[in-house]
Amino acid sequence: MRLLHTSDWHLGRTFHGQNLLADQEAVLTALADLAVEHRVDAVLISGDLYDRAVPSPDAVQAASRILSRIGAAGVAVVAIAGNHDSAPRLGAFTDFLAAGGLHLGTRADAVGQPVVLADRHGEVAVYPVPFLEPDLLRARWDLPAGCGHQQVLARAMDRVRADLAGRPPGTRSVVLAHAFVVGGLAAGSERSIAVGGVEAVSADVFGGIDYVALGHLHRSQVVGERIRYSGSPLPYSFYEAAQDKGAWLVDLDATGSVTATRLTLPRIRRMVSVRGRLAEILDTDPDLADAYLSVELTDEVRPVDPMRRLRETFPHTLVATWVGDGSVPSPPPARVAPAAGNDGDDGDDGGLVLDFLRAAWGRAPSATERELIDEAMTAVRATA
Repeated sequence: MRLLHTSDWHLGRTFHGQNLLADQEAVLTALADLAVEHRVDAVLISGDLYDRAVPSPDAVQAASRILSRIGAAGVAVVAIAGNHDSAPRLGAFTDFLAAGGLHLGTRADAVGQPVVLADRHGEVAVYPVPFLEPDLLRARWDLPAGCGHQQVLARAMDRVRADLAGRPPGTRSVVLAHAFVVGGLAAGSERSIAVGGVEAVSADVFGGIDYVALGHLHRSQVVGERIRYSGSPLPYSFYEAAQDKGAWLVDLDATGSVTATRLTLPRIRRMVSVRGRLAEILDTDPDLADAYLSVELTDEVRPVDPMRRLRETFPHTLVATWVGDGSVPSPPPARVAPAAGNDGDDGDDGGLVLDFLRAAWGRAPSATERELIDEAMTAVRATA
C-alpha cells in the first residue's frame, strides 16, 4: 500500500497581509501531480485543510480544484479536521463525498470507524482521528474533570485499537491525528492548542499502529520509526525560510513494515531576511525582487517612508523594521505629567518634543531645528 502523507495546507492564509492563495494552489497542484506520478493508493491530509473555521469562497474553490485533480487520477483521499478547521463545515456531505473517494474524519463519535483500503496483500484500516477538544468531550466520553489532550487522545486510541482487534489477523493500520506530540519541534507559525488542558501528548499513545500520519507542527520531522509529521507544504513564517517543504511517500509492505521517502515540493517564492542600511539594501541583489522580504534597517536615523522605497525596488517586501545601528542611547525616562490644575511651565511641552525627536532620530536636534521647534511651540500656544 502506497500513501502520500501531507498536512497543514492552511488554504486562505495571509502572511503579513499578503494573500498566499495563489502560492498555495501552485504548490498543492505540484503535490497532486506527485500523487499521480508515484501511483499512490491514497493521499492522507492530517488536518488544517483551511486556515479559518469559515474559509473564503476562493479558498474552498482552490481546495475543490486540488482534490478533484487527485480524485481524477483514481486516488482516494482521507482527511481530518484540524484545530483551524470547522469540523461541522468540513464534514458536510461526508457520506456523499466518500462514495467518490473523499473520506473526511470530522466527528469525535466516529473515531474508531476506519476507511478500509485494500491491495494485493489484504486490507489496510485507516483511522481518521480529528482534532479533539478536551472541554467538549469530557462529559460525552465520561472523562475526569481537568483532563487534557493526553487523556482524550488515549481514549480515542482505545476505540481505534478495539476496532482493529476485531478485524482479521494481519490487517495493517494507519492513524491520522492532529496533535502536539512530545518530541516534536514547532516551526513558529503554529497556533497553540493548549485551550482545554496541556496540549502535548506522548508518542506511546499510538502504540500498536503501523503508521501514524501527524499534523499540526509545520516542520517535517520523524517522532518515532512509525510516527511522522509531514509539515506544511510551504513556509508560513520567516523562521521557516530555510526548511525544505514536502510530503512523505509511505509504503506499507505485507507485514505493515514502513518505508518512508521524503518528497520535496517546489518553493514558489523565497522568503529572505536582510539587515543593513536602507541605501545598501536598495543597491543589493536584484534577484530579491521576486522574494518575500523581511527587512531590519540599521540606519543611524530612522529613514523616511522606508516601506514605500523598499517596495519600489522589491515589490514583495512584507516587513520593514528600524532597529538602528546600536549607537542610539536609550530614550530618557518618561516625564511625569503636571499635577491637576497645573499646566506646567513653558519647558515641559518643548522638552517632550525634544525627547521624542531624540528617540526617533537617534540624535539631538540641531540649533536650527531647535529654533524651528520653538517657533512651532510658540505658534501653538498663541492659538490655544
